Amino acid sequence: MKRIILQAIVLTFILISCGQKEKGFELIQHVSDKRVDVYYEGKLFTSYAYPETMEKPILYPIYNAHGIDLTRGFPANPQPGERVDHPHHLGLWFNYGNVNGLDFWNNSYNIPEENRPRYGSIRHVCIEEINNGAKQATLTVQSDWIDHTEKILLVAETHYIFGAEKGMRTIEHIVTLTAQADTVIFSDSKEGLLGIRMDRAFEEVSDAPVLRIGEDKQPMEERTVNNDGVNGLYRNSLGDEKESGAWGKRAGWASVSAEKEGDKTTVAILDHKENPGYPAHWHTRGYGLFAVNNLGSKSFHAENPATSLTLLPGESVTFKHKILIKAGSYAEDQEINIVFEEFNR
Repeated sequence: MKRIILQAIVLTFILISCGQKEKGFELIQHVSDKRVDVYYEGKLFTSYAYPETMEKPILYPIYNAHGIDLTRGFPANPQPGERVDHPHHLGLWFNYGNVNGLDFWNNSYNIPEENRPRYGSIRHVCIEEINNGAKQATLTVQSDWIDHTEKILLVAETHYIFGAEKGMRTIEHIVTLTAQADTVIFSDSKEGLLGIRMDRAFEEVSDAPVLRIGEDKQPMEERTVNNDGVNGLYRNSLGDEKESGAWGKRAGWASVSAEKEGDKTTVAILDHKENPGYPAHWHTRGYGLFAVNNLGSKSFHAENPATSLTLLPGESVTFKHKILIKAGSYAEDQEINIVFEEFNR
C-alpha cells in the first residue's frame, strides 16, 4: 500500500511540472498533498515532500537547470534498469543510524512490524516560513525525531536556501537539532548524515549482477548486469577519485559527475568548517549513494577512535551543508572551491 501511495505522489509531481509562470523562484505549498514545490523560472527544481507513508521528509525529485532528473526513481517511481535496493534511499534526506540506539537511516516501509521498535522516524510538524525571490528562495520547516511510541527525542528546525544562476542550482541545508526531555547520544555509525540517492547515470560501471527494474517498471526475477548509460565519477577536494579512492576519506567536499541524456552534470556536497567532525567522512558508493557524514569515524575505518555527540535536554547542535548542481559541463575543482570558500565565510 505504501508503494502505491508513493507512486501516486510521483504522478502528482508530473501533473504540476508544467504551466508555471516565469518569475524567478516560486514555492507553492500543497497542504493536502503534503509537499512544497520549488519552481525556478516556471520549471520544477525540487519538492519538499512529507507524506505519512515515508519515515522522513525528503527533497524529491531533484532536477538540474536543464530539467534532467538527478535522483533515482525507486521505490516511488521505478525506472527500467534501476537497482532494486535500499528502499530508504529516495531523493535527498538528513538522518542518522544510531541515535540513542535507534536507527533512523535505514527505516522504510520495508521494515517488518516486529522490528520497528529498533528504528526511529522523522515526522514533519509544520512549515514555519516561505520566502520567494528572483535568484533565491527559502523554506523553513520543523520536524520531530521520534521513536516507535512517538516519543520525541529531538526537535529539528531545517532551513533550506534554494539558489539559481545560469546553469547552476544550489541548495543550502541548515538544520538545528534540540534534545527534548532525555539526553540524546549520536553514537558512531557510518549510516549518515545528509544523503542523496543518485540516478543510475551517476553510478560506477560494475560487472556484478543485481536485482533491477524491468521494462514493465516491476522488479525482475533474475539478477542482471546492466551498465547502459552508467558513467559516474566521484571526486573529492583532495583529488581522490571513484569509490575506491574517495569512500570513507575526510574531505571538505566531494562531487559526482555524469552525462545523462547528452547533458553533463556535476553534483557536489560541501561541508562546513563549523560542523562537528569537520572535515567529514564521505559515502561515495558506486551504486549511487552519495552522502556526507560528520558523526561517524570508526565505522568507516576500524583503526579510527569511535566518536559520539551528546546533547543534554535543551541543548542544540547545528549542521550546515550545501549542494551545488552544475549543468551543461562538469564543474572544475576551482569552481567548487570558490563556492566552498564563499559558503564557509
